[in-house]
Order: sequence, then structure tokens, then C-alpha cells
Amino acid sequence: MKYAAPRWLPGGHAQTIWPALFSRTHSGGPLAWRRERWDTPDGDFIDVDFLPAARSEAPLLVLFHGLEGDRHSHSSRSFAGAARALGWQLALPHFRGCSGELNRAPRAYHSGDYAEIDWILRRLRQRHGRPPHVVGVSLGGNALMRWAGEMGESAQDLAQAVASVCSPLDLAACGIAIDQGFNRVVYARRFLRTMVPKALRKLQQHPGLFDGERLRRATTIREFDDAFTAPLHGFAGVDDYYARASARPHLHRIRVPALALNACNDPFVPAHSLPGPEEAGTHVTLWQPLQGGHVGFASGLPPGYIRSLPEQVLEWLQRATAGS
Repeated sequence: MKYAAPRWLPGGHAQTIWPALFSRTHSGGPLAWRRERWDTPDGDFIDVDFLPAARSEAPLLVLFHGLEGDRHSHSSRSFAGAARALGWQLALPHFRGCSGELNRAPRAYHSGDYAEIDWILRRLRQRHGRPPHVVGVSLGGNALMRWAGEMGESAQDLAQAVASVCSPLDLAACGIAIDQGFNRVVYARRFLRTMVPKALRKLQQHPGLFDGERLRRATTIREFDDAFTAPLHGFAGVDDYYARASARPHLHRIRVPALALNACNDPFVPAHSLPGPEEAGTHVTLWQPLQGGHVGFASGLPPGYIRSLPEQVLEWLQRATAGS
């Protein structure tokens, strides 16, 4: 990936926070989303937002958002704008509980939920008539790469190519990083501000589902995952969750064109946790630019424009599947 941060935006924290709050995400007017509610195989629901294209036969981009993300996230809007500029269709499935309404089942979503990725892609593949391009941002990217590794050769039936963007492929290392120092005060606290109340509403919905007092005492992402995420999704604890859900150990199993993009100055995906070529295998392309922050990559004059990131990822998807 070719990217150099503008001089007015130095350092990983600035390159993370400023684009999320202030940079322009797309041009060409408002995004005309259309929402559908899908019933899940276990009696729950998810909401899927679609951005149609002028041509029904246009390529389909599926975008999986990050932790506590939705269609309003700056990354969602920037990828939607880039897809629209190419004339592509876009589908943005919301992970359970992220679309503005609490889901019904005694579960939520997590970083390694490849079974959820699988049934969503199967439904979209059947509907679209051919495999889509698929991008996952942060948490969504780890789940996507975990799915690709799990599926092996059969992933090609459901996705032409996949890309993870700024994803925590080593959850244990990233869990340590986000819970320390400035990261804990700014990023972890921001996530917990929405995650804890949502989890407590889940406890009201399903009394006795987990230890509510333990959750209320959580002040780190690790403590939250140990009290809530792990027990709700069948893991023995936070260490078991991080070990089994991380995509990094499974990258060599991927048999579909795949891109793993991570900036080396990402504040909570530390550079030492990123995979090397020997781990990635022959089907995975690694882009590890020195700058960019966490899902930042703003360029131009202030307030900046988030154009380089989605354009380069979509261009890679096109090249990777040319002739297919």
C-alpha cells in the first residue's frame, strides 16, 4: 500500500482519532441506504443495510464493520462511498445488537464468529448469483479471516476475495495493548461506554445469563471479555476466547485471495503482533505501511479525506480477481 500521512497529522493516535471525528469520508451526496431485517438460523435477527447500484449485475461488496460499529462508522461511510464511485453494490450486515436495536437471543457478537460470517455470505451469494468481494474492518476483519482459514478451498464458493483492514489478528497482544496507558483511558473507555450498558440490557432480557456484578466492575476490555463475551459464546474464559478466535494462526490455511492491511503505528494493533510472510501463506498478501493509525489513513489538507484506504483496498480486490 502506498500511504504517507500528511505533515499536519503526526503519530498513530492523531492518525486514528482525527479521521474518525473530522475527516470527510465520501463525496457525491448522502448515501441512500436501504435496510432489511433477516431472521437468523437460531431465531434471532440481524439488520443488513444495502447501497444499490444503477446496474443489477454490478459487483457486490460485502462490508463487515468493527467493534461497536455500524453504517455510520467513518470506515463504513468511506467504503460505501468508494463502492458507489465504482458503480458497485454494497451490503453492510450489522453484527447482532449493533443496528440500533438489541437482538433477542442470549448472545451478542465476537471477534471470531466465523459461523455468523458464513451464513451471511451464503445468503448473499445465493441472492447475488455469484461470489461477492468481502472486506472486514477491525473486529469484522479478524472474523472474516478466521472464516476464510476455517473454510479453506470452499471459501471460493462464497467470496471472490477477502480483505481485513486494521484487524486484531492476534487478539491476546491487542487486548494487552488496548488496556494500557493512553489506550485504556481513550479507546477502551470509549468502547466500554456502549458495551457495558448494552450487556446489562442483555442481562435484563435473559436474567442469570452472566455475572452482572462482575461485569459492572469491568474497567478493561479484557475484563469485559472475560465476564461477558467469553461465557456467552462458549469459551472457557478470556484466554480461551483470544486463542481460539484469533485469525493469525489460521492465515496459512486460507485458499482464497486475501489481503491483510495493518498500519505499523496502529495504537492498539501493535506492530510486533502482525503476521510475517512465513505465517501468511501463499494466498495472503500483507500490506503493513508505517503510518495510518487504526482505520485512519487520512490525506490532503485539513480536515483531510479518507480516500486512499478504501480506494486502494477495492483496487486490490479488482486486481486479485481479474479474469475470474
